[in-house]
Amino acid sequence: MAAVETPVVVIGAGPVGQTTALLLARWGVPVVLLEARASRELAGSRSICQQRDVLDVWAHVGAEAIAEEGVTWTTARTYYRDRELFAWSFADRGRSPLPPFVNISQSRTEELLDRRIAAEPLISVRWNREVTALEQDASTVTARCADGSAFIGTHAVLCAGARAGGLREALGVGFPGESFADRFLICDLRASLPGWETERRFYFDPVWNPGRQVLIHPCPDSSYRIDWQVPPDFDLAAEEASGGLDRRIRQVLGARPYELIWHSVYRFHSRLADRMAVGRVLLAGDAAHLVAPFGARGLNSGVPDAENAAWKIAFARLGWGAPGLPDTYHAERHPAALENLEVTAATMRFLAPQTDAERTHRREVLEKSAADPALAPAVDSGRFAEPYWYVDSPLTTPDPSRVFAGRPPKGQAATPGPGLIVPDAPVTVPGRPEVTRLRQVLRGGLTVLVPAPGDVAGVRTVLRGLGPVPSAAYVLSDLDPDGLLTEALEARPGEAWLIRPDAHVAAVLPANDPEALRAAAHRALGLT
Repeated sequence: MAAVETPVVVIGAGPVGQTTALLLARWGVPVVLLEARASRELAGSRSICQQRDVLDVWAHVGAEAIAEEGVTWTTARTYYRDRELFAWSFADRGRSPLPPFVNISQSRTEELLDRRIAAEPLISVRWNREVTALEQDASTVTARCADGSAFIGTHAVLCAGARAGGLREALGVGFPGESFADRFLICDLRASLPGWETERRFYFDPVWNPGRQVLIHPCPDSSYRIDWQVPPDFDLAAEEASGGLDRRIRQVLGARPYELIWHSVYRFHSRLADRMAVGRVLLAGDAAHLVAPFGARGLNSGVPDAENAAWKIAFARLGWGAPGLPDTYHAERHPAALENLEVTAATMRFLAPQTDAERTHRREVLEKSAADPALAPAVDSGRFAEPYWYVDSPLTTPDPSRVFAGRPPKGQAATPGPGLIVPDAPVTVPGRPEVTRLRQVLRGGLTVLVPAPGDVAGVRTVLRGLGPVPSAAYVLSDLDPDGLLTEALEARPGEAWLIRPDAHVAAVLPANDPEALRAAAHRALGLT
C-alpha cells in the first residue's frame, strides 16, 4: 500500500467533490481536489432541495450552516388545474432536530462548503486543473492534467459531473440511458408570497401552462424557484424579447412586484454508468448517474455516494478494513442509482407522457383524482429522495426475523433493520453535552447499541479484538432515557445493533453471541 501521506485525488469541486474531500479529511486522509474551472461560478439555484440525511452529512463536516440558512418546508401540495388534489408532510421515525428538507441554492451550498475546505489543512484545492487522463497500477492512481501537471493518489473519486464524459469513456465505462425532449424553464425570483414560504407547490395543467406542469419552491431571502415545463422548441431569448417571460411570471405572481435573479433552460436525462468503480477509481454524483429532478434525487444521491466512497477508502488506507473494501462501493451505490432511475423515470412518464396511451392514462388519473381524493396516490408528482437500503450488500448480515418489506409508501420511512439507515433520534451521552443526536454518536467508526448494561462488557471485548478499528458500545437506555430511539428502531430485548460509520445497520444480533458479532463486524469491514 502507498505511504499514508499519499493523498486521495478528488476530481471536480462541485458539492459532491467538496463533500468527498471533507469526509476524507475527517478520517485524517489528505486530499487533492482538482477542478477544471478557473474559479467558482456562483450563479443560479440549480440543485436546491436537500434532504435530512444529506444535511446530517454536511453537519458532520462542520457545514451546519447549510441547514440553518436553508428554508425549511414540510408540506408538499399538488394541484390539478385550479383544484388541490392532496397535501402531505414527511414522516420522521426518530424525531430528528434536523428538518426533513431545506431549500437553499447550490451556489450558497458551495460557498459554505468552500469555507469548511479552506479551514481544513488536509485538503489542497487546485483550480484550473482539467484532468485529461487517469492511469493506475496496483497501488496508485495518476491524474494527468491539460497543463502538463500530474497528481498521484492511492485512489481517485471522479465527481466531475457533466465534464466527466471523456474520463468515463477512457475508463471504459458506458453511460446508457435516455434524454427527454421536453425542456424546463427555471427562474429564480424574489417576491413576497405570503403563505407560500414553507410549502412546495406542484401544478398539473394550470391555466397558465396548459398541458404541462409548474413547480414552485420557496428559497431563502424571500426568493422562489419556479420551474415551467415548456415545449422542445422553446426559445428563451425570444421569450424575453417578446415580453413573454414577464407575462409567464405574472400569470403565477399576479401584479406583485418581483425581481428576476437568474433563469435558464434545461433538458433532463436519465442515465447510469454501467460501472461505478474501475480499479482504484470510483465514480460519484452526476459523473455516475443523471436523473430527472422531480423528487430531488440528484445531489441527494451524490452526497451518499461521497460518504460511501470516503469511509471505505479511509478504512482501507488506514488498515481498519480490507484493502478491497472500496470495491464494494459499486455493489451498494449502483443499486441505489438504479432505484433512483426507476423512481424518476416513472415520474417523467407521468409528467411528460410520450405515447397516446401514457397521455390518456395521465389525463384519466388526474380527472378521477380531482373527483375522488382516494385515488390521489396514483398521481405521480415525484417521490422525494430517501436513503437507499443495503439489504443485499456483501457487507450486511441478514436477519431472518427482520426481512425488508421493500420500498415504503410515499412519504413514509422504512422500518429499520439490516442494511437500512437508522433514524436520527435525540440522545443523551453522559459527559458529552454537545452530542444531541444519534448520528453524532455513530460517525466515529463501528457502533454497537445493546439493550442492557450487562451486555456491554462482552461486546466491548469483541470490539477490542478488532484491533485499531475505531468502535464504541452504548446501552440503549443510557442514550435514550425517554425511549424514543428504542421505539424508532423497534428494538427488541436481547438484541445488539451493529451500525456502520454511515449510520446504516450492518447487523442485528443476539447481544450474548460474541462470535456472531465478531463475524458481522468482519463482514461489515470487508474482511470475510
